[in-house]
Amino acid sequence: MSCRRQLPDAYLADLLGRLGVALGAGIDLRRAWAVEAARAPLPWRSAFAAVTAALAGGVGLAESLAAAGQAFPPLVRAMVAVGDETGHEPEVLREVSEHVRAGVRARRALRRSLARPAFQLTVALGVVGLLILIAGVLRDAAGRPIDLIGSGLAGPSGLAWYLAGLAAAGGAVFGCWRAARAEWRAGGRVTRAVAAVVPVLGPAVRSAESAAWCRAAGFASGAGLPAGRLVRLAALVAPGLACDPQEVEESLRGGATLADVLRATGRFPRRLVEAVDVGELTGNTPEVLARLADDFDDEARRGLATAADGAGFLAWCLVAGLIGLVVFRIFSSYLGMIQDATARL
Repeated sequence: MSCRRQLPDAYLADLLGRLGVALGAGIDLRRAWAVEAARAPLPWRSAFAAVTAALAGGVGLAESLAAAGQAFPPLVRAMVAVGDETGHEPEVLREVSEHVRAGVRARRALRRSLARPAFQLTVALGVVGLLILIAGVLRDAAGRPIDLIGSGLAGPSGLAWYLAGLAAAGGAVFGCWRAARAEWRAGGRVTRAVAAVVPVLGPAVRSAESAAWCRAAGFASGAGLPAGRLVRLAALVAPGLACDPQEVEESLRGGATLADVLRATGRFPRRLVEAVDVGELTGNTPEVLARLADDFDDEARRGLATAADGAGFLAWCLVAGLIGLVVFRIFSSYLGMIQDATARL
C-alpha cells in the first residue's frame, strides 16, 4: 500500500544513513530494510511494508522505494537509482543522507532566525488587541469611547471583530503561502519573479537554490552520470534552474560544453557557470561544485539572517508607532476636553 505523506526529512536522513552503514558493512539489503521496517513510525508502516514486499520480489532499492508512493521524495529515489546502476549503494545512500540532512539544518537555521521577528509581530498584534479593549473603557467629554488607534473598534465587540479579521488574514496568508510553495516546487516563475525583487531575501533565496543545484549536480557528476541525467537530477532540488535534458544532450553532441549550455539559458549565476567550466577543464567537477555549494549556503544563511533582522526591526517600529499613536490620541482627546471646558467658562 502506497503512502501519500512524505517521511520527515530528519528521519529520512537518519534512515538512509543507517542503510548506507549497514550495506557498507556487508549486511544484505533485505535484512537491513527489515530492521528499519520493524521500527518504522506508525503512519508510514504501510509504506515500509510496500518496500519490503518489493524487495522480496527481487527488484532494486530505487524501484522498491517507488512502491511506497510519496513517502520517499523523487530526488531520493533518483539518487538511489544511481546507486543501483553503479553498484555503489552504500556510498550513494550516505551521500543522499548528508544532502537531506543539510536541508534540515538550513530549515532549522531559518526557523531560528525568524523566531524573534515572529515574537515581535505577535506582541505588536497583541498590543493592538489590548488597546482596542481598553478603548471601550475610556470616554471623552461626550461619553463616547476614545478610539486609541483610529480603527473604529472599541471594547469587547471591537476586539471580537479584530480577532475575526486576524483569523481571516491569517487564513489568507496561509493559503497564499501554500499556493506559492507548490508553484515554487513546480518550477513556476511567478513566485521566483516576486522573490527576485524583494531586497536581501531575493538574493538569499537564489543562493539557496544554487547551492542545492550544485550539490545534486556534483553528486551526479561524481557518479559518472551523463549531462542529460545530471541536469534532470539537479532540477529535482532546484526547479528554477531546470534545463531540458534532451536539448542539453543535443548541444553537447554539437560540440558545446555543459558550461556553454548553462550560460545560454540565462538562468544560472555567473559563478556557477564558471565553476562548471573550471570543473570540466580540470576534471574535478564534483569537488568544485561541492566547494561552491558551501559558498552559496553561507550567502543564503547570511541573507536570510539579515532579512529576519529587518523583519524584526519593522515589527519593533510597528510597536513603537502604536505606542506613539496612543499617546498622541489620548493627549488630543484630553486636550479637546480641556478646550471644551474652557469654552463653556
